[in-house]
Amino acid sequence: MAKSDTRLVPEDSIRAARLGKHRLDEMEPGKIAKHLVSFQPSEQNIVDIVAKARLSIPGIAQTEEVLKVARHNSFCVMALARKSKHDPEAPVAEGFVAALPLNELGLRLLALGSFDAVSPDLRLLANSDERPAGIYMWGVYAPGPLAAGMALFMERVSAPLYEDVNLYSRPNTEAGRRYNEVLGATRGVTIYGIEAPNVWVFSRARKPPAYDSYVANSGTKDVGITVARTFDDLMRVAAIRNAVYLGEQECPYDEEYDGNDFSATHLLAYVGDEPIGCLRVRFFADFAKFERMAIRKEFRKSRAAILLAQAALKLAAKKGYRRGYAHSQSRLVGFWKRFGFVPLEGSKPFVFSDFDYVEIVADIEPDGEAIKLGADPYAIIRPEGRWHKPGILERSVARPATNPSVAKKR
Repeated sequence: MAKSDTRLVPEDSIRAARLGKHRLDEMEPGKIAKHLVSFQPSEQNIVDIVAKARLSIPGIAQTEEVLKVARHNSFCVMALARKSKHDPEAPVAEGFVAALPLNELGLRLLALGSFDAVSPDLRLLANSDERPAGIYMWGVYAPGPLAAGMALFMERVSAPLYEDVNLYSRPNTEAGRRYNEVLGATRGVTIYGIEAPNVWVFSRARKPPAYDSYVANSGTKDVGITVARTFDDLMRVAAIRNAVYLGEQECPYDEEYDGNDFSATHLLAYVGDEPIGCLRVRFFADFAKFERMAIRKEFRKSRAAILLAQAALKLAAKKGYRRGYAHSQSRLVGFWKRFGFVPLEGSKPFVFSDFDYVEIVADIEPDGEAIKLGADPYAIIRPEGRWHKPGILERSVARPATNPSVAKKR
């Protein structure tokens, strides 16, 4: 949309985003939707908001070009507004996210540097019912708090038609490049064998869920999370908790190992192949309880605690839970607030094992593909936290149902 294909983001939005360092795949649209709304703009909405954007950002595409693209595929322009000012009967756009769903030829031309984003050729764009080969980030006008509206755009492209389709951009200013870095995009990509060093990409290849991100012997020092599934895994959990709770916090053994470890799911955090943290989850009728988080002292500057909390919430969401509950040491309530936890209304602080605690709760957005009755029966029998991968029992399907033990009794 811009004359030189830059993203349309005011400097103050870039500064705010840089401070937050939000990756596109880590944004939480459920939280953002409490404050912002997205909607399909009318042509008058588009005329008004493009005129407003033009005052801040010179060189953007002519209004008629924007309207032409929006008429071709309504996906191309998404309006943003603050929820407090939004009137569904007479919506007024305060910002927008514009994207071009490119077909294969359009994506090839983008890689070759021949794609004209000022006046896009409609023959290079996917139709509204057609899965695009790539999504070109045409322009973003999101001043102030509207910058978080990118989370709503990411929710939009999570629809089956756009799922896993990569996002591309060509920023030509330092501000635009910084904004791309903040959102997790990388410079340089090979598209259909064509090297495109000036094209930025945000890869949306399907990633493992947060609770199954650990890859053994990967050779990296990234933090990975997995569900404890073996006796050795439980030994690792115990070693971490022994160091943190028994060693550092001087918790009595019988109080730390409280009889609930074999009725719970444990998450393990690794740096490389070194186990560094753990968290326990117990599941009740209408809530999941998060407890016993422990991070080894020498790894507390890593993101392990954040990733464990996120993984536990995702695990509960995959099981269809809508409510999270925890006992937080009073000094750690601020940590849990970042995940939506608040003190339980009417509860009072209490003490056990020589520390003061607060009951906290959080709403959980259930996974759209939560495991429930009616799900694929093979998925239900897969290992805990590995519902996204075929399991060993599925591989046994290759053998016929011979019922060997029954046949012997006959």
